[in-house]
Amino acid sequence: MSVTVRKGDPRSPEGTALLRASHDYLSSLYPPEHNHYQSIDALCAPDITFLLAEAEGRTTGCVALKAFDGYGEIKSMFVDPAIRGAGTGSALMTALDALGRELGLPILRLETGDDLYPAHRLYARHGFTICGPFGDYQAGPHSVFMEKRL
Repeated sequence: MSVTVRKGDPRSPEGTALLRASHDYLSSLYPPEHNHYQSIDALCAPDITFLLAEAEGRTTGCVALKAFDGYGEIKSMFVDPAIRGAGTGSALMTALDALGRELGLPILRLETGDDLYPAHRLYARHGFTICGPFGDYQAGPHSVFMEKRL
């Protein structure tokens, strides 16, 4: 299956649907104080690039990259559960890598849930390794922190 990735709008019907599905899923797994997802409006900030993945005529995933001084943070990575394992996650990760380099970021970082094992494997396949908390994050029982040097 061929997957394409393009810049998108979190407020578009496709972006909103994926983000709401992601928020619902994470809210079903973790208590509110351990959910670090961004609101749809927050993902529209000028320092954030939002990407959508498409395959076979439908939107299959999304991700955002927030630029900080010295690094980029991956936010809101989500792939439609019906299409997982078919390349959408890898296509999004490849696009993030290219975007990070285009923005001149030396490192990409992320925070993810402790038991989201398929996500951990995807990130590791794309060169991410475990690291400590960064930015405003603190260590917690449900967080795993990862980074990749570009």
